[in-house]
Amino acid sequence: MEATNETLVMELELVGFLDLQNFHTLFFVVFLVTYLLILSGNTLILTLIQTSPRFHIPMYHFISVLAALEMCYTTVTIPKMLADLLQRKSSISFTGCLLQIYFFHALGITEACLLTVMAYDRYVAICMPLNYTVNMTTKRCIQLVVGCCVCGFACPLPEIVLLSRLPFSGSTRIEHIFCDSPPLFSLASTDVSTIVMTDFIVHSSVILGPVLLIILSYGKIFAVVAKIQSQESRQKALSTCASHLLVVFAFFGTTGFMYIRLGQARSVDYERIIAIIYAVLTPLFNPIVYSLRNKDIQAEIRKIIKSPFRAGIPV
Repeated sequence: MEATNETLVMELELVGFLDLQNFHTLFFVVFLVTYLLILSGNTLILTLIQTSPRFHIPMYHFISVLAALEMCYTTVTIPKMLADLLQRKSSISFTGCLLQIYFFHALGITEACLLTVMAYDRYVAICMPLNYTVNMTTKRCIQLVVGCCVCGFACPLPEIVLLSRLPFSGSTRIEHIFCDSPPLFSLASTDVSTIVMTDFIVHSSVILGPVLLIILSYGKIFAVVAKIQSQESRQKALSTCASHLLVVFAFFGTTGFMYIRLGQARSVDYERIIAIIYAVLTPLFNPIVYSLRNKDIQAEIRKIIKSPFRAGIPV
């Protein structure tokens, strides 16, 4: 057997923000505040939906699951990034790297599936309103959410198996701010064109598949809404879709830029900017959208804010 210089990789170095050392404190503060806002905003939405009977309908159940996913999704990467900024050293074990990639992708694919289910929920509500309670029962909602989770956590497994079997030698420096598959491919000491193609097909499927289903759902929704005579009813129907569409554009737009590609790598700055957008800013965008655009959630928040003041006013 031909001898090779391949070694067992135990620890990897993340480039992170090492070349921006003068801005470590700024990045730490910004990411910490953003992370706390993501956690608090999604916790608020989750609590409101679970405790208020007016929100116990399928649409809000799906929003609460989305809020929980966002908290888990950001927890996979941001705490590690904060720790690296404090220590001024970005390193991670190979096993930890694979686990980070797996859960980051699993939760992302689960969210993609959930956004598709939410589009289907709006389709049934607007296009088949008389059958909505029959089609979107509690049991059906649970089945759809479980299906999203199964799909999300099963799809990345082949990718993780392929990554774990790649031979590495030489540099263990990942040109990224957290572990992800494209930068890891570039460290392999073998031809990865087949694996890159496989990765491209998998990511294209889990991104384009849901996008096509969402487009199909909204195509039928807009066709039905266009036939509504009352402008007020038409606007009311569309308003229930607006928040979801904004989240869909933000989520699939950034993930598409990152993963639907055949090349192995782009510039470090490009990777870093796109990663910050889809891993940090987009999760912050979601609770803002659902709290600012949803009148029912706004009303419930105002009710909670006013209640302590009312309690102190003598009757």
